[in-house]
Amino acid sequence: MDKIRKALDLARLERQHQPNDTPRSLEGRGGSAALRLGAIVYTCTRVVPVNAEHLETRRVVSPGAPGAASAGFRMLRTQVLQRMTAHRWRTLAVFSPSPGEGRTTTAVNLAMHIANDLDHTVLLVDLDLRRPSVAATLGFAPERGVEDVLAGQAEIRECLYHPEGCDRLVVLPARAPVNHSSEVLSGVRCRALVAELRARYDERIVIFDLPPVLTTDDALAFSKQVECGLMVAVECRTRREDLARAIELLHETPIVGTLLNRASSVAHQG
Repeated sequence: MDKIRKALDLARLERQHQPNDTPRSLEGRGGSAALRLGAIVYTCTRVVPVNAEHLETRRVVSPGAPGAASAGFRMLRTQVLQRMTAHRWRTLAVFSPSPGEGRTTTAVNLAMHIANDLDHTVLLVDLDLRRPSVAATLGFAPERGVEDVLAGQAEIRECLYHPEGCDRLVVLPARAPVNHSSEVLSGVRCRALVAELRARYDERIVIFDLPPVLTTDDALAFSKQVECGLMVAVECRTRREDLARAIELLHETPIVGTLLNRASSVAHQG
């Protein structure tokens, strides 16, 4: 009963933070409905090899793999896409109240599973500028990263990577921690970066991996630049009051779903 009650509490918190029925306008967005996309040939984006054994050790699940884990992420993908499509949103932040709750792993898995949907491409951006880990999770070491773009030292195209075999997925990683990261995330260059990433392709979903909400002000500093968010929590670890506080702090950002990680029997997704 405690597990069921916890899942119900998570669902209640999410319902209180659901977006209203009026879609936000997308001024300046061109193009028509997304076309079904075929194979993409990457010419400028660097293609990096992906090691299946490494991904397994980091709990990254192939979209085509059998079993409950892949099925769960497919279900999460569908729920997230339905809610984003209903509001014409294309930018999503992955949040968690505290460290160690599986936020980056969730962001990578969700990005891979959305990219497996033939109507979308995905750009996964590592904006945890204190402890970047998206590239390490995927098993490559970037030569340039998003911090170089934000410092005006590189163009976006110079910092993009395509994990080999992950069709329609491109990664904008971070290489190393950045000083004064919350000021960087709320600054003019970051706002310009997000605007450009959002506007470039109509079929693209942009996913941002951010630091924990309660340990730094980074996620809060950035949250107004993203159209919606996904909250990640862990059964028997995330405190109810921490989850409520994180959602309260992000009250201006619609939360499209809550993922309960490591649930032994009952999990709430979306």
